Amino acid sequence: MEDSSHHGLKVGFVSLGCPKNLVDSEVMMGQLVARGHQLTSTPAEADVIVVNTCSFIDPAKQESVDTILEMAEYKRTGRARKLIVAGCLVERYRGDIRKDLPEVDALIGTNEVESIADLCEGLSPAAGAAPYLYHDLTPRVLATARHTAYIKIAEGCDHPCTFCVIPQYRGQFRSRRFESVVLEARRLFDQGVREINLIGQDTTSYGEDLGLKDGLALLLARLAAIETSHEKWVRFLYCYPNRITQRLLDTIAEHQALVKYIDMPLQHASAAVLKRMKRGSHGGFFLKLLERIRATIPGVAIRTSMIVGFPGETAADFEELCQFVEAAQFDRLGVFTYSDEDTSGSYALDAKVDGRTIHNRKQRLMAIQRRVSRRRNRSLIGQEFPVLVEGPSPETELLWQARMPSQAPEIDGVCLINDFGSVQPFPGQFRRLRVTEAHDYDLVGELIDAPAELAPPRPSNPFPILNIGTRRPTAQHI
Repeated sequence: MEDSSHHGLKVGFVSLGCPKNLVDSEVMMGQLVARGHQLTSTPAEADVIVVNTCSFIDPAKQESVDTILEMAEYKRTGRARKLIVAGCLVERYRGDIRKDLPEVDALIGTNEVESIADLCEGLSPAAGAAPYLYHDLTPRVLATARHTAYIKIAEGCDHPCTFCVIPQYRGQFRSRRFESVVLEARRLFDQGVREINLIGQDTTSYGEDLGLKDGLALLLARLAAIETSHEKWVRFLYCYPNRITQRLLDTIAEHQALVKYIDMPLQHASAAVLKRMKRGSHGGFFLKLLERIRATIPGVAIRTSMIVGFPGETAADFEELCQFVEAAQFDRLGVFTYSDEDTSGSYALDAKVDGRTIHNRKQRLMAIQRRVSRRRNRSLIGQEFPVLVEGPSPETELLWQARMPSQAPEIDGVCLINDFGSVQPFPGQFRRLRVTEAHDYDLVGELIDAPAELAPPRPSNPFPILNIGTRRPTAQHI
């Protein structure tokens, strides 16, 4: 490629998988914009197309490969001259991609995101990738709606869970500097972001490697204290049950800006299965912990995820899990079928569960949770809650969509608004909603307040991720 063609490339991104991957895409987009390139959300207009992949479990790998092939078509038929594949699939299958997907021009691993501009321009990236973690001065282009953003506070993981391959390609746990996170959060709030979601493979270990005790609790308190001209929500995702301290719970209870929401993947309730997963603990301990969380934080919403069909899971283990889910009364529950990944510790375990049994167990556990969810949602009819308005519903033009504090973006249900009251809402506005109808996962309601803020803070940003395919939450809650 001639040098003259490097100036002002149009680059399109597809970001698959979890929000942690999305932040990597946002950092890559920031690097490109800083170098004078343009982003486009129309693949046919792109000179270069980047697919940031997920490879956590089989469906995610399949979606990644399908998307790469779909984007390769634009090289054949459109103006795209280059197809770059980034992310977790590259870390796991670099050799296979080179061999089996000749359409791909360059590969970029999870620690090489800063090389994206060099690769797009046809330059050789610097050799050797140290474990990477962006910071507050790293250029970044948000791909979320204007009013919500993710901040990655840590990268990597030191937990030895046998079903998980993430530490193999994300590396050892490392935290961002405390002030770096605070500065980034302040800047986002100043730009009009209303809701910040803190993410990492293991947010509850935040600061341990920096010698900080109660690092996450300290960080949350500091973020809650940031002065803003508008209301704000701060939530964190992915906590480990054995890392939830009383100090952390007290901090969430104490600050209004901290959303009363705990996302805690438990994975199972049977001590035998948890032992084989190398997670330890048991359902009885979890029930006591849930009691303590609910006693400390009135009105808290608790989300978890479970894996069914883990090697060695007996009918009795599964029964125990069903009874636990019934007893725990989670607000939200994701159920994953066990995926036998060839590089995971669990791959070598015996007593594999057959596919049909796994499928049936997932259906049964989801049915139990659906009843729990429906019952909990029905109890909300007639009550009033603060909501963050998202905009018109993607399902129908007749309704608008909003989220309560108990509904994290992308992974939980939503509130559908069928009556605006006297004031037309706008995306990013906080309003009050009275619930009038309940479904299994979503709620319907009417806006009942006259808001303090009557005009949007600034125009909405065009979504710079390519508008093809989907970003399904394949690896969202594990």
